[in-house]
Amino acid sequence: MSTQKLTTKQIEAVSVREFYDSFKDSLKMDLVAGEAGLDRTIRERSLNRPALALTGFFNYFAAKRIQLFGAGEMAFLREQNKTEEARVMTAILERHVPCIIVSRNLAPSKTLKKLADQFKTPLIRSSLKSKTFSTDATILLEEKFAPRTHIHGTLLDVKGIGTLICGESGVGKSECALALIERGHSLVADDLTYIKRLSDRDLMGSCSDLSRGYMECRGLGIINIAELFGVRSVRIEKRIDLIINFKNWISGMNEERTGLEENHIEILGINVPTVEIPVRPGRDMARLVEVASMVQALKIMGHDSAAEFNDRLIKHMQKKS
Repeated sequence: MSTQKLTTKQIEAVSVREFYDSFKDSLKMDLVAGEAGLDRTIRERSLNRPALALTGFFNYFAAKRIQLFGAGEMAFLREQNKTEEARVMTAILERHVPCIIVSRNLAPSKTLKKLADQFKTPLIRSSLKSKTFSTDATILLEEKFAPRTHIHGTLLDVKGIGTLICGESGVGKSECALALIERGHSLVADDLTYIKRLSDRDLMGSCSDLSRGYMECRGLGIINIAELFGVRSVRIEKRIDLIINFKNWISGMNEERTGLEENHIEILGINVPTVEIPVRPGRDMARLVEVASMVQALKIMGHDSAAEFNDRLIKHMQKKS
């Protein structure tokens, strides 16, 4: 793991076309006008309610965001005559907003449709309520804009802990993963794990759609995990809680004996706890990974076995003295 060079992919913008095609069904969207502007770009993951902009106040107007017109904005426009409505909307559209979403399945006026076509600004209608649309769209945009990278390693769900097994090629990652799956744990990704950062806390790991549910095992070839062990043995994605690095054992190498020192590896700006386990004949690597995952689960709940034992040892020594 330490020798891997991580390449980060940062998405700076998403086209309106990609946003519409990707989330048309989930956000219940329908394109009404402005189809010529679908290649405009969305550069921010938040939405904007242009309430004050409708009155002509454009200080701090977030023109790079999707503009969401709810019941209040549409009611205001309905009260204006055609000339005033055209003036208000022209002032907004001249600022090159990515697109306009009308919520609650409210019907845009002919003037609004005509201006959307004229300024090549996509006008989209959604049957969702404004609050629901805003929440769901923000979450989906967060995922679209999430920084991404990939790591050579096998990711599993071990008793609820996302455990990423790394190490040199041929060290036994897939064989260990196979033993863990046989014990009832779930495979997320084999050999190559794709990672994205959601918010500032979570790293989510997954695999490509092509390789999902398949594993390469040396000597056996490609095997279908879901068919062999059942559909529960495969997960689409999992938060990464722990990295275990397999390293071929060499006589005289330093091995962790107490567990007091906690190491981390930084991925996409987030520190992930890591454990290095030497690989040598006779060791039950699957059992060690399973125990390491359970130890991490205890740490997440606030119980550190090594620290607790160290405290007991210090108290015992103080009593002796």
